[in-house]
Amino acid sequence: MSEAIEHVAAMLREAGERGVPIAPITPLLPDASLDTAYAVQEVNTRAALAAGRRLVGRKIGLTAAAVQRQLGVDQPDYGMLFADMGYDDRADIPVGAVLQPRIEAEVALVLGADLPHERNSLADVIAATAFALPCLEIVGSRIADWKIGILDTIADNASSGAFVLGATPRPLAALDLRLCGMVLEKNGEPTSTGVGQACLGNPLTAARWLADVMARAGRPLRAGDVILSGALGPMTPVVRGDLIEARIAGLGSVAARFV
Repeated sequence: MSEAIEHVAAMLREAGERGVPIAPITPLLPDASLDTAYAVQEVNTRAALAAGRRLVGRKIGLTAAAVQRQLGVDQPDYGMLFADMGYDDRADIPVGAVLQPRIEAEVALVLGADLPHERNSLADVIAATAFALPCLEIVGSRIADWKIGILDTIADNASSGAFVLGATPRPLAALDLRLCGMVLEKNGEPTSTGVGQACLGNPLTAARWLADVMARAGRPLRAGDVILSGALGPMTPVVRGDLIEARIAGLGSVAARFV
C-alpha cells in the first residue's frame, strides 16, 4: 500500500511542478478510503516541509451541505497552507500560479493560542482566536477538468492553490460570523453571494471541527496559524485580467488581480 501512496503523491507533485493536470487518481489508490487519501496528502506535506516550505495554517473544504451530498460524504475535508501560497491584499497574482484556478470568499481566523486538544469546545476556539480577516481562496486542481471525487481532492491537498488575506483584522467580539453577508465581484459584477451560516452553520463551528481532527492527525493548530474556514458562496472561475473583490459584512474587503 505504501508504494502506491508514494506513487500517487509523486504524480500529484509532478503535475503541480509541470503545470499539467493528470487523470483522476482514485483508481490508483489501494483502497477507496479517506485515510488513504489523507496519507497521500501527508506524503506531500512532508516533502514540502523537507524542501524548506513553511506551514502557516490549514484550509477547510466541503463545508456546504449540498457539496457534501454531491460527493457522498458527511464531513468537511482539510488541506495544508504554506507561506508561499499567501498573497497580500490587492496583489497581482500570476494566473498560472494555480492550475485551473477558481476563487471563493471566506472568513479567515488567525490564532493567538494553541489548540492541542482532540475535543475542543466552541469557547476554546473563540478564546484561541486573535482576530478574523476577509479572505480570498484560490482553489485549483491537479486533476484534469476538475473531474474529482472526494479522494481526489483530499489527496490533492483539498484542492488548495493560494490565498489572499485582507488587511483589516477584527476581534470576534465585534462580529456575528453566522450572519455576516458576502458579495464577491469579478470585474465589478457580482458573481457569488453568501452568508456565514453556509459554512457548517458558523465559521467557528468549522474551525472547531478542524482543531479536533488536526490534533488527532498529529498536526495540532498552533498560535499564529491561519484557518480558512470555508466558502461562503459558490466558486467563480478566473482568467488572466480578472479583478476580484469580496466584501464581507463586519470584516471589510479583500481583492486581487490575475495577471
